[in-house]
Amino acid sequence: MAARLPRPRRFDVYIAAGGLLGGLLLWGVGLATRPHTEVYVLLPGRWPVLLPLFVMAGCELLRRAAPRTALLTGTAAIVLDTLTQGNLVTILMYTDLMYAAVLYGTPASARRIPRITGLLSVIGAVVPFALWREPEVLLIGVVTGIVAFGPAATGLIVRNHRDAAESARLRAEQTALLAEMDRTQAVTAERARMARELHDMVANHLSAIAIHSTAALSLDDPKTSQDALVVIRENSVEGLSEMRRLIGILRDSSGDLEPAAAPTLDGLGALVTGARANGLDVTLENTGQGEVPTPVELAAYRIVQESLTNALKHSDSGRVTVSLAQRNGSLVVTVTSPYGDRDAPRAPGSGAGLVGMRERAALLDGTFEAGPEDSPDGKIWAVRAALPIVEGESE
Repeated sequence: MAARLPRPRRFDVYIAAGGLLGGLLLWGVGLATRPHTEVYVLLPGRWPVLLPLFVMAGCELLRRAAPRTALLTGTAAIVLDTLTQGNLVTILMYTDLMYAAVLYGTPASARRIPRITGLLSVIGAVVPFALWREPEVLLIGVVTGIVAFGPAATGLIVRNHRDAAESARLRAEQTALLAEMDRTQAVTAERARMARELHDMVANHLSAIAIHSTAALSLDDPKTSQDALVVIRENSVEGLSEMRRLIGILRDSSGDLEPAAAPTLDGLGALVTGARANGLDVTLENTGQGEVPTPVELAAYRIVQESLTNALKHSDSGRVTVSLAQRNGSLVVTVTSPYGDRDAPRAPGSGAGLVGMRERAALLDGTFEAGPEDSPDGKIWAVRAALPIVEGESE
């Protein structure tokens, strides 16, 4: 089955129709490019002029749909036109075919056509002059340059500008896409950071409230209930204060509110004291020495805080040990607590605590592991994090 030619564009149809009508008008009034007495006119008379005119008009229909086919066919038509008296519109349509072949053709054609037409223009001027030594024959090269090389060079310039504009548009789209990706990643990272902060600061207080309120409801002892209510009030006030601070920072569009100072390792003592007030038997062993970067201090504090919260909710009765030490250029945080087969935690949880601790360690290129282990005192739940003591990614 023969391949079908592409459908011509509407604008190309207008060009072809206009060229054909213009050529017929010149032909009708008898205006030709060469007199019939010219020695090179091998097909004299008016009628032979129409054949290359109609062929060239047909090629204009394919100037964009099939530029290479249109140019090759048009070249044959322009050669035929040189053997007749000629038609100016036929020549003009050929210059448009040359321009379109460079502009709409393949990149290889766009590179070759200007070189070939430029070479033909030079040959058309040099060779006849070398043979006949007549200055007038230089006009052959000039005409070739005007008809072929000029349109080809113009098409190459326009194509280069068009390609440059397209490249600039694509770069702009890529830049916008990358900016949107960066914005999305920044929003996601900020949401994750706020989720970790909210969970670490508030979950501890809410867990204590849930546990002590359960104890107050289940035991018919006024003294126990009174103690539980005291713990509940302290944790609710502290949790509410931290929630208000976070909400204030989030809602302050002017940026006037400054976040509270990030917790440091010096605050672990107060953290452990609060855990003891909540009913945990906690021992702190802090052998860390030397300066520790702020991001590492914050991550270590939050890991200890979340581990104590989990111990409050999940562990059996027994000693909870918090240990910090510097080894091999890292701050090693270890929290162990008794591990039993409790059917359900003493307070509900979302399971995001371990995820948050693992994320904090990963942001500093550290390691994190948590799980049950065997020890001389029985089965324990151990949380271990190694945080490199170098300037890492801040929160």
